[in-house]
Amino acid sequence: MQAAKPVERRDVMAVLSEELKEKIRAEFPKYPNKRAVTLPALHIVQDATRSVSLEAIREIAELLELHPAEVHDTMSFYGYFRDEKHPLGKHRVWVCRSISCMLRGGEDLLADLCEKWNVKPGETTEDGKITLEFGECLGVCEGAPCVLVDEDCHPCMTAQKVDEILKKS
Repeated sequence: MQAAKPVERRDVMAVLSEELKEKIRAEFPKYPNKRAVTLPALHIVQDATRSVSLEAIREIAELLELHPAEVHDTMSFYGYFRDEKHPLGKHRVWVCRSISCMLRGGEDLLADLCEKWNVKPGETTEDGKITLEFGECLGVCEGAPCVLVDEDCHPCMTAQKVDEILKKS
């Protein structure tokens, strides 16, 4: 029995640029098979577009020769990825909620930032500049409370220090 060929859809405009598709294809030689490129592909798309839309999932699946449900299952397993209904802001701020950070003010820091930016954890500010989230452990217990701003971890944080970091970004 032959495998079903993917249905070619010409009625939908491509979401992924040729440049993004090439970035994904460039990952192929690094992994044992195309399926293993699922996470890197999701990261590439989210980094470029601040979310991963259903159409992007379909296009990733096509590149990786997978069913879109397989790509979606991977994406939905991780809380890191965002769909088009909940895109990331320009900056992503994670406040650590581990026991060390909690004991040294992490919960208060998260509450202060929620109040200051008028968001709940997981939400993006109205101006689209900041997505505030919490992490269970950022691995910097000796510098509690710590915050991850985009991809940089900062120890011994206060709401004022977070603002200073964001002003520099």
